[in-house]
Amino acid sequence: MRLRPATAIFALLALSPAVQIGPTITALPEVPANAETPMTTQPGATAAGSPASELAAADPPPSEAPAPDVIVAAIPAPDIPVPEATPPAAADPETDPQERILVVGRGDTLAGLLDGAGVDNADAHAAIASLSRHFRPAALRPGDEIAIRLSTGGAPALQEIEIEPEPGRTVRASRQSDGSWRDEQTIAPRTRFLVRAEGTLDGGLFPAMTRSGVPAGMALSLIRILGHQVDFQRDLQPGDSFAILFDRFRDSDGDILGHGQVLQATLTLSGRTLEVWRHKDRQGGTDWYDEQGRSLRRSFLRTPLDGARISSGFGLRSHPVLGFNRMHQGIDFAAPSGTPVYAAADGTIVSAKREGGYGLMIRIRHAGGVETRYAHLSRFGRAITASRRVRQGDVIGAVGSTGLSTGPHLHYEVGVGGRTVNPARHVQQATRLAGVELNAFRARQRSLDRIVAGLGTRDEVALASD
Repeated sequence: MRLRPATAIFALLALSPAVQIGPTITALPEVPANAETPMTTQPGATAAGSPASELAAADPPPSEAPAPDVIVAAIPAPDIPVPEATPPAAADPETDPQERILVVGRGDTLAGLLDGAGVDNADAHAAIASLSRHFRPAALRPGDEIAIRLSTGGAPALQEIEIEPEPGRTVRASRQSDGSWRDEQTIAPRTRFLVRAEGTLDGGLFPAMTRSGVPAGMALSLIRILGHQVDFQRDLQPGDSFAILFDRFRDSDGDILGHGQVLQATLTLSGRTLEVWRHKDRQGGTDWYDEQGRSLRRSFLRTPLDGARISSGFGLRSHPVLGFNRMHQGIDFAAPSGTPVYAAADGTIVSAKREGGYGLMIRIRHAGGVETRYAHLSRFGRAITASRRVRQGDVIGAVGSTGLSTGPHLHYEVGVGGRTVNPARHVQQATRLAGVELNAFRARQRSLDRIVAGLGTRDEVALASD
């Protein structure tokens, strides 16, 4: 029985997956090693017992028409060499370090951050000791970044640690080949600028200063300096103005690296002009003076806290809690709870405890038989205990409302020889520069005046590289 041509072709397609249909049909099955010349099969011939013969027996053709020639060829696939895979290069602990950035969070310490990064305690201690020659680790603040490099062996070892404590200053400690540590500090080239900031008061000196571009810390420092001369409750009025000269440092790209010090400030208070000048003497000491060379520093601050208003003065008054008239032995400064309270002068802590209607109170003994008292505090400052020495401006506590009080405020008293006096009038006469120091002070004034005159409408001028 003959196989239909179409049936024969499709039978071969089913049996051989790689068949080319055309003048010849070429199959690419695997060929035995002893395969001979391709075999030609005559029309209608099939091998007995083959799948093709079984398919032909099951599907007889309806006619006797001759089938076309079909050539089946077995061609071996060429041998293609496969390249061997190259194993990846092994990491070298000395040449391929792992770099990480550690970000300081609230309450973090440098030792704790290194421990969390898997650094060995001995390595961490040695690196921190090396860094400490240029940087105090306790000065880290939330948000600061610490760059470390670790070896990439089985147990990573600290190779280098780098910190930028302030813009333009980098501190680095690196492990040497002998295991010791080498520290270095790099200061980026910077240029010093003189900056002029001006403004008008419309609610408070501190916010007015910061709006004009004075850094917050610098503004607070200047307010404390002015506290020797200015009563911030009575002397400042809306419309008063100020002008401040201070240092600013920029890198070679013009980016701000930081700020230096206030050099001079002028305040116009209800028509009265007050000028203050920073002066460094021949011994290296720095202090503040008015335009005549008189020291601003007094034995006692007029206001022992920032941004407060006087809510009750010294003298006879009706007590707001007890409801009857009696002598008010001090001055009350109304301020938000928690506002820092400063020591009004150098002295020694006599006591820091709760005292009846005064609530939490601190007593400080000063030279000349003078004692200052700070009452109604919400808390005492760190390590404020009896017999401790304090300096003028040290934080000793915080404003509160303990004891007989209707709201948060500081009650401030001054006693001389056991008798209370009006704190507003207890001030020391100013000392004045003389001789060589006064001449140096005058020369500095003239130099700054010339620079300011050259500013024109600008608010910043380069002075010198640093």
